Amino acid sequence: MITEGIRLRPVELSDVEALTAAVCRNRAHTEPWDPARPESFYTADGQLERLRTLLAERDAGRLMPWVLEETGTGRIVGTITLNNIIRGPLCSAVVGYWVDAGCTGRGVASAAVEEVCRIARDELGLHRIEAGTLLDNVASQRVLTKCGFESFGVAPRYLHINGEWRDNRLFQRILHDDN
Repeated sequence: MITEGIRLRPVELSDVEALTAAVCRNRAHTEPWDPARPESFYTADGQLERLRTLLAERDAGRLMPWVLEETGTGRIVGTITLNNIIRGPLCSAVVGYWVDAGCTGRGVASAAVEEVCRIARDELGLHRIEAGTLLDNVASQRVLTKCGFESFGVAPRYLHINGEWRDNRLFQRILHDDN
């Protein structure tokens, strides 16, 4: 468990119904921070297609997806993913996450980010994790700062969110400095 009653575990194809319920339940909560989604994203078929893509990317070594699950109920209360895993001299990845509206302010996101950074360092052997937030996403910036990320700049017109190209504040965490 990463926090009281919440565990982090790899996503599975069998999560489709619970994940569909989670994204539908949190649609308004995540909408200000997410790209425009087709209506199919909020259906079991859309989530099944998404899960198949995530698992294929995981199997290719380019991505690691997890869910945040309530112990006892099996209810999914968030996801966290290492995207764009790059080996070689960069040895880096980008972390993205969201947490259920009912779990915000309880340290769930911070605990998940901290655990994924540990996995990235100790199990995947990565050197660096990057994250980006919209400039007004202060809560996510607090999570990253609490987890040892440092801001290293602003990327103008970085992501297409809610119909417009939005600036992002970029963060990074160096996981280890050894060779």
